[in-house]
Parts: sequence; structure tokens; C-alpha cells
Amino acid sequence: MFGFLKRILPISEPQEAAQWRPLARTPNQVQAHDQWVNEQVYLNWMGPYFKAYHFRKTGVCGRGLRVQLLNECGRQGALFFFDPSIGPGNFRHLFDFVRDRVLALGYNLSTSDQRTLRHDRYTETIDKHFLKPQPKDCTQSGRCNQQFGTVTVDMVSVNGQPGFIRFSANAYHDSIFTSAQSFDELMDSVFNLPPAPEEVQARIQQYANAR
Repeated sequence: MFGFLKRILPISEPQEAAQWRPLARTPNQVQAHDQWVNEQVYLNWMGPYFKAYHFRKTGVCGRGLRVQLLNECGRQGALFFFDPSIGPGNFRHLFDFVRDRVLALGYNLSTSDQRTLRHDRYTETIDKHFLKPQPKDCTQSGRCNQQFGTVTVDMVSVNGQPGFIRFSANAYHDSIFTSAQSFDELMDSVFNLPPAPEEVQARIQQYANAR
């Protein structure tokens, strides 16, 4: 992440030490998110990001949403870059919706945190959801089923403007766990959704600038 920021901004030391603090949504934000989910506004971007991810893997450069692959220190994942057509409000809902999709796979939300770094020329904010699998005995092997390992969803913003959502998985390698499923399978489980119908496309502006 910091390597990416160094390429787009001159990095200086933060003016004050930053602490991770609990990430909390107001009741109004929770209600708006529930409505956003019920109206299926997420269909506008989940499928397109899924397609862009696979285009990126095959080296095909499309004109749609931008995705960058991650593969570092045993962690696999992808960066989903913000596009102005989405709007900050929708992007924040999308960040929380990816968390919701992982929870639906049988994961526990371990922590949701936020950290703000104040630099000389800009302010960088990181919102993060960290999820762990619910280990269950595997009847054939006797080992705990780790599914995809631990999953992290974080959103990086600069001066209040969203930059990207990072979605990644890190497998356990202890013998008490089954082998982790691949990140491609995780992407398929979370992002592979049908296209948005016209009435759902029409709701984009309703949430684009909501806070």
C-alpha cells in the first residue's frame, strides 16, 4: 500500500503518531447501508470489478474499472481503484458490502478499525475490516477448515477522497488446518454477481455523495 502511495504522492513522515481506533458507523449510516443493500445498488460494481480482476490476470487492459493484483509474503489479493463515476458514498457502502459477503461465507468479524495519518501535505485514512474463519472439524481429515484463511478488507482515502479498496487473504500453514482455498475461489464467492438492471443503475446518484 505504501509503495503505491509513494508512486502517487511524495511521502513524508506523519506529524503525529497514529493509533488504530474502532471503526463505527452512525445509526443513519447503518440504515442507509441496509437500504443500499436492499436496493441491490452493489450490482453496479461487483460484477464489473470481478471481470476487471480476471482481465488483469490475463494481461488484458480494458476500459472499465481498474484493478491491481497483490501477491506478497504469502498474502494474495487485489486493489480495486475508486472511479469518480461510483461516488464516495457508494464506494464506502461497497467496502462494507465486501465485508458482508465474507461474513455470509461463515466468517467472524474480528475487528473493524480506522487509522488517520497526518502528513505535511495530505491526510491518509485507512478503514479496515479483519475477518477470521470459524474453524470446523473436517470429517475426512480431522483438521480445522480454514476456508480461505484470514481475510482483510481495507479502504485507503487521501484527504477524504477514496483511493482504493484492498481485498486480501492470508492462509494458515499450521498442520491443524486444512489447505486454504485459492484467492480466485474467494473472488468468485464474493464478487461474482449478475449485472445491474436499469432500475438499479438509476440509483447510483442517490448514494454517490452520501456520508
